[in-house]
Amino acid sequence: MNVKSTNISWHRALVDREMREKLLGQNGILIWFTGLSGSGKSTIASELEMRLYNMGRLTYLLDGDNVRHGLNSNLGFTKEDRIENIRRTAEVCKLFVDSGIITISTFISPFKDDRDKVRKLLGKDFVEVYVDCPLEVCESRDPKGIYKKARNGEIKDFTGVDSPYEVPDNPEIVVSTNLDTVQQCVNKILDFLSCKVQE
Repeated sequence: MNVKSTNISWHRALVDREMREKLLGQNGILIWFTGLSGSGKSTIASELEMRLYNMGRLTYLLDGDNVRHGLNSNLGFTKEDRIENIRRTAEVCKLFVDSGIITISTFISPFKDDRDKVRKLLGKDFVEVYVDCPLEVCESRDPKGIYKKARNGEIKDFTGVDSPYEVPDNPEIVVSTNLDTVQQCVNKILDFLSCKVQE
């Protein structure tokens, strides 16, 4: 039985987002990386975070694997659990953005409907980065050895093998990791963000 709380109301704090952003000298924003496993999401996101840190920006990186160690440790990889994984993460991202932090997330997030829900939740603060890389290249990298396990039937419902990845229709940014270097990809993202994070 799914029981929802009904006797709650929103508590408005004395310190609001505008005050926090003024204190930090930056605007909160969510940079949502999506793409196949092995496409380079975490690598690019980590380098992006370091570059922003060196620019004096306050950031936080929410990595898909890391979140599953804690907040979402009770979720598996069925379609329903993947949907819930993204829903919970989106709510956390919203809190981070409200605090004025430049939030970076790296999730395969294979379903367009889930990503659209995140976009709707965050509104103008949502920046979708599609990390484009051919499946065969991702599979040849296979840093975690999971494509091999999926091909051998050891992992079920694996994105790109026996579960679909729905390519974004209109992402704000597309980077192609089979064509460009990590630095080139990061530069492209920073160019886009230059007018969005400055307070």
